[in-house]
Amino acid sequence: MLPQALDSGRRISRHIMTLFLFTKSDVLTTLLPVTLFALANVPHPHPHATRILEIIIWIWIHLLKFDISNQIQDPEEDKRNKPDRPLPSGRITAQNAADVRWLLVPVCLMFSAMYGGQTLASSACFEALSIWYNEFGGHKFALSKNILTAVGYTCLEAGATIVAGSSPCLDSISARAVAFSCAVFATTLHAQDFKDEEGDRFIGRRTLVTLFPTFARISMLIGVPLWSFFLSRLWHVDSICSIAFIAYGTVVGGRFMVYRTASADKQSCKLYSVSDLKELEVSPC
Repeated sequence: MLPQALDSGRRISRHIMTLFLFTKSDVLTTLLPVTLFALANVPHPHPHATRILEIIIWIWIHLLKFDISNQIQDPEEDKRNKPDRPLPSGRITAQNAADVRWLLVPVCLMFSAMYGGQTLASSACFEALSIWYNEFGGHKFALSKNILTAVGYTCLEAGATIVAGSSPCLDSISARAVAFSCAVFATTLHAQDFKDEEGDRFIGRRTLVTLFPTFARISMLIGVPLWSFFLSRLWHVDSICSIAFIAYGTVVGGRFMVYRTASADKQSCKLYSVSDLKELEVSPC
C-alpha cells in the first residue's frame, strides 16, 4: 500500500507542477500585481485573512485557463523560445491541455458566482476576451493585442477587488482606479512584447514592437514616467512619494531605451510588471 501511495503522490505532484508551469511566467507579471492591486483598491476589506488566499486562487485559475488556451495555439513557437513549458517539454499533450482549459470555464464561473454578479460578469467577460485573443487570433495584431490584454487585465483587477472585499460591488473610487489601470495598460503594455520580439518576428506576429521598434521604446521612455506623474496628481499623493514614483517610472522607462538585449528586456519587463503603478493608482502614501 505504501509504495502505491507514494507513486500516487508523485503523479499528483507532477500534475500540480504541470499546471503551475503553464502560469509560471505570469506570477510576477500578473498574479502578484493584481493581488496587490485588489488589496490596495478594495474599499471595505474582508475581515478574514483567508480571503487573501481566495484572491490568489481566483486570479490563478483564470490565469491558468487563459495560459493553457494561449499555449495550445502554437506549441512550435514555445519549442523555440520557451522549451520548459508543459507542452514543448512533453509533460502534457495538447488534447489533454485543451480538456483542462474547457473544464476550467465552468469552474471559474461557479467560483466567481460565489462573490456576486459583478465578479461573475468579470469572469465571463475575461473568458470572452480570452476566446477572442486566442481562438480568434486577436493576439496577432498590435492594436487588438494591446486592447484585449488591457481589458482582460482590468477584468481580473475588478473581479479580484470584489473578492477581496465584503461588498459584492465596486464603489466609484475603486471603479475609477480600475478604469485608469486599463488606460495605463492599453498604452504601455507592449513592455511585455520586447522580451518576445525574436519569437514574434519568427512567427510573423504583428506587435507594436515588431512593427515600430524605435517608437515602441520611445513610448516607454515617455509613457511610464508621464503616467506616474499624472496618477500621483490624480490621487493627491504627497510630494516625497510622488518624486519616488516618478523617479522609478523614469528608471523603468529609461531601461527599455538604453538596454536592448533580450535578457535586459526580460528584466525591464519584470520591473515594469512588479511596480505596475498599482499602489500609485489607488492610494496616497
